[in-house]
Amino acid sequence: MLALTFLPLLCSAVGTQCDISGAQISLPSNQTALVAPSEGPSFIGVAIGVQNYTCASTGTWTNVGAVAELFDISCLYGTPEFSTIQEIAFNVWKLLPPATPIQEIISFLEPYKASFVLGQHYFVTSPSGTGLSPKWDFTSGILAENPEAFVIAAKVGDIPAPTGSPDVDWLSLDNVEGDLAKQVFRVSTVNGDAPTSCTPGSSPISVKYAATYCEPTVSLRHFHILT
Repeated sequence: MLALTFLPLLCSAVGTQCDISGAQISLPSNQTALVAPSEGPSFIGVAIGVQNYTCASTGTWTNVGAVAELFDISCLYGTPEFSTIQEIAFNVWKLLPPATPIQEIISFLEPYKASFVLGQHYFVTSPSGTGLSPKWDFTSGILAENPEAFVIAAKVGDIPAPTGSPDVDWLSLDNVEGDLAKQVFRVSTVNGDAPTSCTPGSSPISVKYAATYCEPTVSLRHFHILT
């Protein structure tokens, strides 16, 4: 089981004991869509999950959300393992059978109330009532005592992953609802992109991915995804 594979690494890296307020996002210098925040995070987590797609009538895959579990690795910041943790996470995640749902991992860990689980990332109906919005939810994880420990965000910046396909885009998002963060950045992604084309009428697909995230406590500060 994936959770057991990660357990020794994660138990030695519970982030609440480590000061990572000086952690910085490294962004490509040849772009202006993403602007690194001036504040550092309070948590860093590695996420494993899936990007979900449906086949449009145009013969292209359309992203319809994601589901991921976030694990606290704050104490790995500044270590050699930190720079490759998202690749390590993805390589373990992809070894499971393709049909293994991320929800199975989430359900497996939930009864243990593990201190190294930050929370989940998934999509919900937008606060406007139209369409879907991404949500980062810590109310079942490390900040379970606070019902406002979540953020629903809207995309304001987007660049292709510098590593190219099949890694999903890097994003900047602003808070729409919740007290977890003012901003969300998704960077240093591994896999998750859809194939280039599809046959209209094809069944939806889920593509495995991983990313390294940096998170604040509930204080409307910056929420970073970085490596």
